[in-house]
Amino acid sequence: MALDVSVPDPPSLHGPQPRGEYQAIDDPEEEVEDDYRREEVERILADGAWHDAFEEWTTQTGLTAADFEVVVEHDLVEAFDFYWDPATDEVGYRAPALSDEARGELDAEDVDEIESELDALGRVVSEMLENDYLLRDDETFGFFDDDAPEETFDYDDREQSGDSP
Repeated sequence: MALDVSVPDPPSLHGPQPRGEYQAIDDPEEEVEDDYRREEVERILADGAWHDAFEEWTTQTGLTAADFEVVVEHDLVEAFDFYWDPATDEVGYRAPALSDEARGELDAEDVDEIESELDALGRVVSEMLENDYLLRDDETFGFFDDDAPEETFDYDDREQSGDSP
């Protein structure tokens, strides 16, 4: 049975950006810009990707309306983080976990179900972004305009000049 709830606003992406906040990383000498493309991903989510992915997720989730009310009550949608992972060239995400307060209000089975379904929502959004909104083309290879190399190699140019592999 599909979950029948209104599509919430997409999350504001403000994940853990300063690299010095991670214990395993020394404070950078200079502030580096966010190479996780959160602003661009956030804009794409707001332009329809979030709505489409959320609606797709509601058709397959096992959450009840009461479970989803817990998600809304504890601002878990806003706690999602979606970002471009330059290391893997994919959209990554961090699904939120229920707070200790929320865990105290629910039984362990409900906690597991909600957190599992939040992870599934993150996966659906990530896949929707990659498959339907951030389309690669053969010439640029990357999802974003500035991912394209300075000179794009074209096999047709080589063939016309008589060069062979």
